[in-house]
Amino acid sequence: MSLDRPLLRIGTRGSALALAQAEMVRALLMAAHPELASPDAIALTIIRTTGDTVTDRTLAAIGGKGLFTKEIEEALVDGRVDLAVHSMKDVATWLPDGLVIDCFLEREDPRDAFFSEKADGLMSLPPGAVVGTASLRRQAQILRARPDLAVVPFRGNIDTRLAKLAAGQVDATLLAIAGVKRLGLADRVTQILPPELMLPAVAQGAIGIERRAADARVAAYLAPLNHRPTATRVAAERALLASLDGSCKTPIAALAELDGDTLTLRSLIVRPDGTSAHADQRSGPATDAVALGRTAGETLRARAGAGFFDLPVPDTSAR
Repeated sequence: MSLDRPLLRIGTRGSALALAQAEMVRALLMAAHPELASPDAIALTIIRTTGDTVTDRTLAAIGGKGLFTKEIEEALVDGRVDLAVHSMKDVATWLPDGLVIDCFLEREDPRDAFFSEKADGLMSLPPGAVVGTASLRRQAQILRARPDLAVVPFRGNIDTRLAKLAAGQVDATLLAIAGVKRLGLADRVTQILPPELMLPAVAQGAIGIERRAADARVAAYLAPLNHRPTATRVAAERALLASLDGSCKTPIAALAELDGDTLTLRSLIVRPDGTSAHADQRSGPATDAVALGRTAGETLRARAGAGFFDLPVPDTSAR
């Protein structure tokens, strides 16, 4: 039976990864609700974001977090879409008034993947090798581990960056393994970086679904999809981020892991040039996830002292 209007409209970016993630959500919704199983019951609405439009500068240089979500959230507020699918690592620390993310798919591997045709790992790159990344977090940790390397801005979707790497524009690059897996490209990974070497971005590997807070209809559709362990881990990491007032202009990394009812949170702040860092690790009841994250952030801020995050972002554009 054909519908006059879709029962749900999903807002998404138009990249291959964003569309793959939106299709995952659509498939889960169709499986959970028989009335959504019709081919035209759920529509995808592609929305171009600032992060998609401006590709010649690093994320930090054009305003930090929210660059891949702002226009989609505006469509949510305006009622043009009913829900939005996000990579949670791209979501701003604070959501716009009237919007909420309370549904998370089960988290994929949160680690970073290293790609290179010249070395079998980050620590094996020759001195002076050029690593391309748009992430200030990755840049800071690369320079912390290997100050002898050069780090240059490297924007574009996964396929674009891998093509640039193959063309020799850089000697290596890093990507979230979660996105690589979702696109079926895991066989191209050179090394999966351990968290001890490259702590992931806050909520990396997690997909969150945003909706209007007052929309009970959409909330009911999403409820069966929520993966509570992922929600708990993301809550701890994002509480840390909020405590540190984090954005793409501040290199912050974190990883929360669950062992039964115990949550362990590792967190790290690094100066953009990698010259100074402060780490924290703490465990506690999973029910205290937000408090653990908040305390970790406050501890790191106190250790760092005034001015730690004020160091100018190094200009790597000429490297």
